[in-house]
Amino acid sequence: MRKYICFLLLLCCAVCQGENRPVNLIFDTDMAPDYDDVGALAMLHAMADLGEVNILATVSSNKCETAVPCIDVINTYFGRPDIPLGAVKGEAPDRTTWHKGLRWTDELPSRYPHRIKSTSASDNAVNVYRKVLSGMPDGSVTIVTVGFFTNLKNLLLSGPDQISPLTGRELIKAKVKQLVSMAGKFPEGKEFNVEVDAKSSQQVFSEWPTPILLSGFEIGEQILTGKQLAASRQIGSPVIDAFAMCLPQDDPNGRNSWDQTAVLVAVRGTGDYFDVERGTMTVMDDGSNRWEKCAEGMHARLLFKMPKEQLTGIIEDMMMHKPLSQSKQ
Repeated sequence: MRKYICFLLLLCCAVCQGENRPVNLIFDTDMAPDYDDVGALAMLHAMADLGEVNILATVSSNKCETAVPCIDVINTYFGRPDIPLGAVKGEAPDRTTWHKGLRWTDELPSRYPHRIKSTSASDNAVNVYRKVLSGMPDGSVTIVTVGFFTNLKNLLLSGPDQISPLTGRELIKAKVKQLVSMAGKFPEGKEFNVEVDAKSSQQVFSEWPTPILLSGFEIGEQILTGKQLAASRQIGSPVIDAFAMCLPQDDPNGRNSWDQTAVLVAVRGTGDYFDVERGTMTVMDDGSNRWEKCAEGMHARLLFKMPKEQLTGIIEDMMMHKPLSQSKQ
């Protein structure tokens, strides 16, 4: 019982909008199959410029060779070229965009400055995780994953090394406050991030030692953003370029904001934005998931609270944020 009480207290702290700022955050993305990742990373930089978040590292769970260069482009555009970068190694998903014609995953690295030329040239994401986590105070780091769970599984399974005498699980338990993820379809179904590497997803959701807050498929599906962004005449923005290239092939009224909702609550908490329901998410062998509502559950999922139109405006405004260097001009 004491264990459950302690866990629930941690979960309450994780899902409520806290007073400790900035949030120390690691961003784990599958940058390439879809471009909501671009919007999510732009939001993180907008909130970093407001002093709300400290972006500790950005890593890719996708082996696509342009994934890390695209992350690097966005970090550099927003004036943070030195954020540590990493990528999944070994057996892992390799997915690129499905868009035709001008492919944003190729165009962004060809148009904008960046230092990492390919995903395979990046540091091992597990090493990046271990270095960052080992240097942080206990219980101080929020991890946001808006992609596959391969990196997190590899981190869980990592052993003591020259970076830290702790195992991956011990390091997570000591340093991580919460995991926030765009994952799952509720109350049950299949969702891309979970399904692509189902074995890794299963292991993470059954063994992760901290609270997990989930923004499910059905949340971002109902929030369309990017129309105003794509219509902007601002030149020289990789964020605008990505949406302008892709929206005509999707819905001209906007793209589903799956990843953006996860980033929003990771930094600002659920607050006035969402309600939460505690429970347990179980991943099946085929990558589908089931949800069991339970007051003592280790997981929590978002439920709508704020009107969707208002959420849309908040996300759109942050995606349109300009780098501080441009704002001062």
